[in-house]
Amino acid sequence: MRKRFIIGYFLITAVSTFAQKKVINSEIIEDESLSDTLSVVDTLEIKELQEEMSQNFLFKQRKGGKVTYNLNDQEFPSKIDKKWVRELTNGSLYDSIEAIIDEDYHLTEVDFPELTTEILKKRLSDLNARTPFNIEYTPSLENVIKSYLKRHKPTLERLMGLSEFYFPGFEATFDKYNMPLELKYLAIVESALRPRAKSRVGATGMWQFMYSTGKLYGLDISSYVDERMDPILSTEAAAQYLSKLYEIFGDWDLALASYNSGPGNVSKAIRRSGGSTNYWNIRHNLPRETAGYIPAFLATMYIFEYAQEHGYKPVKPDINYFTTDTVRIKQTLTLQQVSAYTGVSFDEVQFLNPSYKLDVIPYVSDEEYYLRLPVEALGSFVANEDAIYATAEKELQRDEATLPAFVENPTSVTYRVRSGDYLGKIASKYGVGISQIKRWNNLRSNTLRIGQRLTLYPTKSIVSSSSSSTSKSKSQKYIVRKGDSLWKIAQKFPGVSPDNLKKWNDISGNKLKPGMTLVIAN
Repeated sequence: MRKRFIIGYFLITAVSTFAQKKVINSEIIEDESLSDTLSVVDTLEIKELQEEMSQNFLFKQRKGGKVTYNLNDQEFPSKIDKKWVRELTNGSLYDSIEAIIDEDYHLTEVDFPELTTEILKKRLSDLNARTPFNIEYTPSLENVIKSYLKRHKPTLERLMGLSEFYFPGFEATFDKYNMPLELKYLAIVESALRPRAKSRVGATGMWQFMYSTGKLYGLDISSYVDERMDPILSTEAAAQYLSKLYEIFGDWDLALASYNSGPGNVSKAIRRSGGSTNYWNIRHNLPRETAGYIPAFLATMYIFEYAQEHGYKPVKPDINYFTTDTVRIKQTLTLQQVSAYTGVSFDEVQFLNPSYKLDVIPYVSDEEYYLRLPVEALGSFVANEDAIYATAEKELQRDEATLPAFVENPTSVTYRVRSGDYLGKIASKYGVGISQIKRWNNLRSNTLRIGQRLTLYPTKSIVSSSSSSTSKSKSQKYIVRKGDSLWKIAQKFPGVSPDNLKKWNDISGNKLKPGMTLVIAN
């Protein structure tokens, strides 16, 4: 097993490097490609499908002398999982927090009569009594809290639901190190609980580690893997990092301030404040970003702790962290293959395994890489492991044969918006972030119009028109008939999976229309 979380004498250097991440305004890079919200499946149908899936999730049968893999109910988890993942990841609080941190913290008064100053003072006093953080009422903190309450209730409700998946793991880690459990709210401020969040200067993951700091704490960062995006491993690293900062300052407010701007800036602020070590006394001497950082953290803590009093109703996820488990991978697999073999939607597989940057789980003999799945799907995976690896190897070999159809990434491309396009779909296709597309094209909203031209700087290889047509001319073609499905068609061609059909034919969903022509790669 790899040695993780090594702490060396380079700590102070890494701290300084890490802290640079907030000096420049951060911007999230989103990795979302979710379809439009689908209709809710009938309750009885859900129950019947779940029972059938658990009994016969993945099995082999012989037809005409061929070994095939029948997958039950792939459409059901896709409908459910895409709905909740879309709901939980479609918020904008991350950007809003960054805006508040970057603004002058002496905000103009926010009108929110539902929360009086007297009630807020009482609640902040109660919070102060039960946490080690120095929570003092200030007009600017009141303005931040009221701003969140007034403008971000739907987003915060989604994050509260998502926190039910992540927070138990965070709390267990902080408890192990005897640290304040309220530190879990820092992940809201840093990334809005987005494992693949990435700032303009490269700070990555829920806890926004810079490259050097992540490596210092034993996080694997390579072309395929970035454990800064792993919720468990990155939280372990964040706990060790924050505990070291607390050892330096002996105060959690100052530890958080140094997490944002570095111990050097905090120590200078202490000197300029006549030696005071109270955050609120030195705040005016801290960088502006840090002056807004602690209020953002405290405002988040307040709203989560008093959510019921403000009528918040969290959008709960349909999956619980404790109903998932991991298995060590013995051969290279793509997340698309995992989805096809287990019936778990690609969005959910990606959500549970965010540290694999290219959606590929590599196999390296002296490393350990794990796949996380819902428990019921993991059992089916393990029971059919050998067959899955054999099929995956054949698919990878076939896909490698089509690689000449791809060209190097161009410096930039011009994309014309088509019917059905949305920013998340385009961003996923070209391997870029939604916020990047908006910045490159000076977009103020997510609204697109058909025919609109967008300038993109893709990170994924794009199929050239000439190579694509040449490749397709050597392929078989299949005319979709009434009653056909992707899975039924895939069974007609050895070694072909539904995911292959979708990729070769640029199909985003599972619906087919009779008369459609599908390309089947040789």
